[in-house]
Amino acid sequence: MAAHLLGIDVGTSGTKTILVDLKGKVIASAAESYPLLTPKPGWTEQDPEDWWRATKKTIRKVLKVSGVNAKSIKGIGFSGQMHGSVFLNRDHEVVRPCLLWNDNRTAEVCEEVTRHIGQKALHKAVSNPCLTGFTLPKVVWLKKHEPRSFEKVRHVILPKDYVRFRLTGEILTEVSDAAGTLMYDVRNNNWSGTILDGLGIPREFLPEVRGSQEVCGTITRMVAKETGLAEGTPCVGGAADQPAGAVGTGVVNHGQVMCSLGTSGVVFAATGAPQVDPKERLHTFNHAVPDTWYLMG
Repeated sequence: MAAHLLGIDVGTSGTKTILVDLKGKVIASAAESYPLLTPKPGWTEQDPEDWWRATKKTIRKVLKVSGVNAKSIKGIGFSGQMHGSVFLNRDHEVVRPCLLWNDNRTAEVCEEVTRHIGQKALHKAVSNPCLTGFTLPKVVWLKKHEPRSFEKVRHVILPKDYVRFRLTGEILTEVSDAAGTLMYDVRNNNWSGTILDGLGIPREFLPEVRGSQEVCGTITRMVAKETGLAEGTPCVGGAADQPAGAVGTGVVNHGQVMCSLGTSGVVFAATGAPQVDPKERLHTFNHAVPDTWYLMG
């Protein structure tokens, strides 16, 4: 029986699932769109349940169209939109819709965070300025403006990590998405105590961080029944959309650069060590490739 791999991308406009053989040949693919919610000007949200419904639907379609035996799928990888804040309660239920990367409600919060932590201390801790797109100001916004919702929060995860959680039951993230939260020390590879303690964000809210290539759980029996996947199929950490795209285009070594044009436009440069722009014009994040970083603008 030929072996296959499954890839799931949780995008802003929709979720895409692709089945390939071990040489990378596409066997089948499917896409399912979902709405972008704009309850107020400048606000953008999505219901994580929409991602999950789209994921299940595209998996079933790919399996049906391809006709492959689900047991031939040796692993499942993930990519997804960066920075979105998925808030879960103690029962792992979604507390409120996810605030997305392109949500601008946190402009004042970003200024407050920068003043409170201090611009130099912030840059030293997480190598990036506080901007509206990142996850951190979304958490602080919730704490300030929706305190009842914040009281229910026990976990903060990223969009693709939510979908992987629904498939495996494991709440984890990986280094490339953690780097985009503004709560992760990209140089020392750990959650930043300076940021979390300074802003009163419980450390236990944030998941364990693994490598993009590491296994982060397996398909549960219930999900196997819902999707047609084989129980026990391993799911790896995956990567945020930009580093995932960089791996796909071969931008994995120091000095290699790519330009990506999608929902947003990005210039991405891989580096062999964390290189931080002192003028804060570029982002510095961890790549999906071990011991590699990247600059992005």
